[in-house]
Amino acid sequence: MSNNGKFIQSKRTFLKTGLASVALSAPFVNRAWAETTELTMLGWYGTAEPDMVGAFEEANNVKFVPKYYAGGDNMLAALAQNPPGTFDIIHTDAEYAKLLVANDLVMQLDANEYPMDDLLHDDFKSFSGHWDDSGNLYSLISRFGHLGVSYNKDVLTAEEASTYDIFWDERLTGKVGHFDWHLPSLGQMSLLVGNESPFDIDDAGWQAVQEKTLSLKPQVGGYFDFGGTFSGLKNAEMLAMVGIGDWVTGILERDGAPVSSVVPKEGGIQWTESYSIAKTSEKADLALKYLAYTMSPEGQVKTAQMLGYPGHCVTKAGRAMLNEVDPAEAQRSRQVDGDPQDPITLINEGRISYRDIPVQQSLEDWNDFWSEYKNA
Repeated sequence: MSNNGKFIQSKRTFLKTGLASVALSAPFVNRAWAETTELTMLGWYGTAEPDMVGAFEEANNVKFVPKYYAGGDNMLAALAQNPPGTFDIIHTDAEYAKLLVANDLVMQLDANEYPMDDLLHDDFKSFSGHWDDSGNLYSLISRFGHLGVSYNKDVLTAEEASTYDIFWDERLTGKVGHFDWHLPSLGQMSLLVGNESPFDIDDAGWQAVQEKTLSLKPQVGGYFDFGGTFSGLKNAEMLAMVGIGDWVTGILERDGAPVSSVVPKEGGIQWTESYSIAKTSEKADLALKYLAYTMSPEGQVKTAQMLGYPGHCVTKAGRAMLNEVDPAEAQRSRQVDGDPQDPITLINEGRISYRDIPVQQSLEDWNDFWSEYKNA
């Protein structure tokens, strides 16, 4: 059996027994409302806040009860630590959605109910991890973004930031931060050492990633959770960040902070988020209605404007409406035709790799090295 197969088997046991050792990054957010239907969502922070779900709640007499996490491993832990039926909607990253499908945890969706022909890129129509081997849809793409070099504009120019090598610049000694999750940072190091498929690498490629990452240690000033990543850049405690992108700097830019992100010459990594419905949900009809709403032009605009962290529209109609109703955000996030950093242009130019779980190693291998690196 492949390492990937071993991982899925081990996670199946993990999920069924509930032997979760990964601590959640945020507590269960409880809300009490009377005489409304509650939908529980397991998702990244912000996905069930009023700016995202308020209009749907009002129109459908429903209230969302969120439980937030940061990082796919914590999503798996949350599922293991709560009994079946706890969650109705699961918002996750594509590379972890495939584990939900493989472990029979989410219900099948009808692709005909969604504007698949309106998706901005052909890859989105059959995105890996969202479909099973028989071509059945289980997880619905909702938003995406690109990871690259995030930097302080008072210290670095966009041109200087256009290579991962900038992290070793002497001006950044002690001022390089990591978002504390192995996949984004190690994926970027994999691109830097020349691995064309950053998550599908042989033993030699994996060794090169580890050696290059360890060489960055003298530059590193910290490893940060969701909130710490924001504050580190906002307060200029960190002048550059590994493993993030506009999903962090975009919020700070909106508030006037001198930070930005760029996809460097070595390429960027795409995070891709989706919604699934838990197989044990007793409110699947209402959950399905919400999934359809997220794919409407209005729902897509909300995902681009999300206060928790911005993302890119996945439909043509959504992107068109964003440019109409909020041209400033469309331009800031480069979701405009003709921009060289237009996220769809970057994909078409072959400069983007889709984030994945390791193919030739296990997630445990990568996570173990990440722990070793942090403690080095």
